[in-house]
Amino acid sequence: MTFRSLLISVNRFANALLRLGVRKGDRIAIMLPNCPQEVIAYYGALLAGGVVVMTNPLYVPREIQHQLSDADVRIIVTLDALVQRVEQAMTHRPLSKLIVTSVKDYLPFPKNILYPLAAKKDGTHVSVTYDDRIVSFTRLMKQSSSDPVKVDIDAEQDLALIQYTGGTTGFAKGVMLTHMNLVSNTIQSQLWFYRARIGQEKYLAALPFFHVFGLTVLLNQAVYNAGTLILVPRFEINQVLKIIDRRKPTVFPGAPTMYIAVIHHPEVHKYDLSSINICISGAAPLPLEVQERFEEVTRGKLIEGYGLTEASPVTHANNIWEKRKNGSIGIPLPDTEARVVHPETGEELPLGEIGELVVRGPQVMKGYWNRPEDTERTLRDGWLYTGDLARMDEEGFFYILDRRKDLIIAGGYNIYPREIEEVLFEHPDVEEAVVAGVNDPYRGENVKAYIVLRKGSSVTEQELKQWCKERLAVYKVPKIYEFRESLPKTLVGKVLRRKLIEEENEKLVNQSKVDL
Repeated sequence: MTFRSLLISVNRFANALLRLGVRKGDRIAIMLPNCPQEVIAYYGALLAGGVVVMTNPLYVPREIQHQLSDADVRIIVTLDALVQRVEQAMTHRPLSKLIVTSVKDYLPFPKNILYPLAAKKDGTHVSVTYDDRIVSFTRLMKQSSSDPVKVDIDAEQDLALIQYTGGTTGFAKGVMLTHMNLVSNTIQSQLWFYRARIGQEKYLAALPFFHVFGLTVLLNQAVYNAGTLILVPRFEINQVLKIIDRRKPTVFPGAPTMYIAVIHHPEVHKYDLSSINICISGAAPLPLEVQERFEEVTRGKLIEGYGLTEASPVTHANNIWEKRKNGSIGIPLPDTEARVVHPETGEELPLGEIGELVVRGPQVMKGYWNRPEDTERTLRDGWLYTGDLARMDEEGFFYILDRRKDLIIAGGYNIYPREIEEVLFEHPDVEEAVVAGVNDPYRGENVKAYIVLRKGSSVTEQELKQWCKERLAVYKVPKIYEFRESLPKTLVGKVLRRKLIEEENEKLVNQSKVDL
């Protein structure tokens, strides 16, 4: 798809929305995997003056219901396979319109013919009854004008996106991001990638666009750079390696688990990965061992960045071509200020001391949707309080120790999970590792390590404990080890530490019942 045909399609979709009665400020949910329809719907909704609500297509009805009701969504763009789930979620508050598309709609011939046959064969075929409320995406596009659409926008004040956070406590909060926020962060990220060749870069879009990291560093930045987007609807390592080998992407933003999957693939040497020049890792800490091995395999640069939904999301990154520091998230992006402050008083701390990271810049959100108290707590005098514990060195490089809520306090000692995870990742038999604090009646908390071993490995708990003892102070060494086949993750590949903690708490409750 060329940029010209994309623009025509975007104008058609914007005109279709206006014809359906959408007015400036109306919320439009997009619940799709990475596909052309998602790109068209996103930019079309923005051109029509709408506020996009990106929704994860893996959400269950309860999550859909909360998000669409909270944002007061009127229209959703979704897949035919998801219509039933959306309708079930919105039983008590039906949406005024469902714009429905199918995977086959933008597949080339003959795949568009073969796809429905394959779906019927494997039992995934879905039949949708279209009416005045449930409308066909393709039919809507055919009936719409491609005339340019221009709705007046105040870029600094008008919302472009309500992006829901991961919901670490209770239900997710809607982050209000303006057009200015998103454009600023796109340009800031592009300035970091200052050697980008306009019109020549190929972006491997394996990160989902419904996550703000993928939205900014892939969709918006690729369009800003006139780059080619290679859309990957779902990260599946065998398919991704084939795509890299065949399509030759030059830029591959991702999460650490994606790079881990690449370097541990048993046949990675059979694929040509040399086209990859630049990778920026986000969504979770990047272990040094993973960074070094990935760069060795691809000969490209893999840097760690940092951000959060409330900042559109990128605030820091390591230099791609200049000095970088292992274990650091790098330095602030252009026009971004950052400080380390006392979590309670907000007083700036001396260099090297650990405190809460706060940031200020044009990418920082307007606030939380319909949550003034949460906004007041998180935004103070223009500074965004991230909730992350960090320190800054004498050269201005920042280091994230952990989320404030993930800090483990055992026997009075402050323990940072990331430090222990780095040590575990260095072990040749460990593929993935995450560390969390579990309740202990004597020490307050105990350090527990959840381990996924490389295939064919048989390292014991005692051997891992000895490995840690040689590299960590005794109070940091995990007391408990749990070997697992996999770790719970978000679709972006971020390990859900809170899910593991919830499992531990559930075990305690069940044990208490047994004891009673």
